[in-house]
Amino acid sequence: MRRAVMIISVLAIGLTIGGYVFFNGERKVPVRYRSAAVERGPVISLVTATGTINPVVSVQVGTQVSGMIKSLHADFNSVVKAGDIVAMIDPEPFKARRDQSASNLEMSKANVARTRTDLAQRKRELDRVKSLVAQEFVSQNDVDIATTNFQAAEAQMNVAGAQVKQAEAALNAAELDLKYTVIRSPVNGIVVARNVEVGQTIAASFATPNLFLIALDLTKMQVDTNVSESDIGGIAEGKETTFTVDAYPGHQFSGTIRQVRLAPINVQNVVTYNVVVSVDNQDLRLKPGMTANVSIVVAQRDAVLKVPNAALRFTPPNAGPSDRTAGGKPAKAKGSEQAAGAGKGTMMPSRTIWKLGPTGELDPLHVQTGISDGLATEIVSEELSEGALVVVGIERPKGERGGSDLPPGFGSGGQRGSTRSRGM
Repeated sequence: MRRAVMIISVLAIGLTIGGYVFFNGERKVPVRYRSAAVERGPVISLVTATGTINPVVSVQVGTQVSGMIKSLHADFNSVVKAGDIVAMIDPEPFKARRDQSASNLEMSKANVARTRTDLAQRKRELDRVKSLVAQEFVSQNDVDIATTNFQAAEAQMNVAGAQVKQAEAALNAAELDLKYTVIRSPVNGIVVARNVEVGQTIAASFATPNLFLIALDLTKMQVDTNVSESDIGGIAEGKETTFTVDAYPGHQFSGTIRQVRLAPINVQNVVTYNVVVSVDNQDLRLKPGMTANVSIVVAQRDAVLKVPNAALRFTPPNAGPSDRTAGGKPAKAKGSEQAAGAGKGTMMPSRTIWKLGPTGELDPLHVQTGISDGLATEIVSEELSEGALVVVGIERPKGERGGSDLPPGFGSGGQRGSTRSRGM
C-alpha cells in the first residue's frame, strides 16, 4: 500500500512539472508573412516641384522725372495699347523751367547780335589803322592794339555762339522733361498692378519708380519652378509636364519645358535650378502668381515587370548582415548578367527581395532594378516571372503593438527591427 502511494505521488509531481513546462515554457510562435504578386504594367518616374505662374513678358512702367501724380488713366485689369496715356505728372513746374530755358536762349541770341556788332566795329578800326600806318600817321603800337581788340571781339563772338548752343540744349532738356510728365504704355497688354495714387509724389532721383506692371499677353503663361540638383539630370527642354493649381482642384493643366536655366540657386546649401514651363492660357483661367504643383515625366517604361517598393524594403528580422543589403555579394544569376549586358555598361542597382519557399522558409533573390514611380519599381533581371509572390511584410495580430506605434525614442532594437521588416 505504501509503495502504491509513493508511485502515485511521483507521477503527480511529474505531471505537475510537465504541465508547468508545457504551459509556461517558451513557445515559438509561427510567423505569417504578407505577400504581393509581381505584376506587368507601365512604370512612370516623375519629378515633382512647386512653382509660380507668371506672364511670359511683363513690363514695369516707371517715370524719368519727379513730381506729383496729377491724374491716372489706367487701373487694374485695364487693357492698354502702346502709346496710350496711363498717368500724368503735374506739368506746371516743368513748364516754368521750359519758359526759363526759352528766355535764356533769347538772351544768348541777343548777346550774339551784340558781339557781332562789336566785332564789326573792331574790324573797321583795324582796317583804318592799317591804312594810316602806311602813311605814318599812327604808330605800329596802335596797329597792335587794334589787332588785339579785333581778336578779342572775335573770341567773344565764339563764346556767345557757344552760349546759344548751351541754351538750346537746356531748352531741349526742359521740353523733354515736360514731355516725360505724360506717362505712356510702352507695349500692348493688360495692367496687372498699379502702385500709385492721384496726389502721390514720386521721386526719380536714385531709382526709377515702378508705377504700373503691364503683362504683354496673358494667353501665354509660364511656370517658374525650382528643381533640386539630384533630379535635374533627367529634365530637358521639350519634355511634357502636367501641373495642378489650388483654384481648380481635380483639373490637370499641361505644359512643355521651354528652358532649363543654368544659373544655380543656392539656399542654405540646397542647390536648385529654375525650370521654365510654357503654358497655353487661351481661356485665361490661370492668373499670375498662382502656385502650381508640377509633375515632370523623367522616364517611362511600358509593359515591364514591377514589384511593390515594400518588397524591396522588407528584411526578415533574423536575416544576416549579408542578406540585409543587396550590396554584399549576391549570387550571380543568368538574368542579372543579361540585364547588365542590356544596359550597355550602365550599372543597374542590385536589390534583394524575399520569396516564400515550399516549406514556408524565406528565400532571397538578388534582382536588378530600374526606374520607380514611388509605389512600384521596375525589375530588369529575369529571376522573377509575372504572378510570382514576393514578401512585403509580416502579419501581426490586431492587438499587438509594433515599434512604429511607440513614441519617438521608445522601444528596443528588436522592436525597431520588426518595424523595418514590415516594409511599409
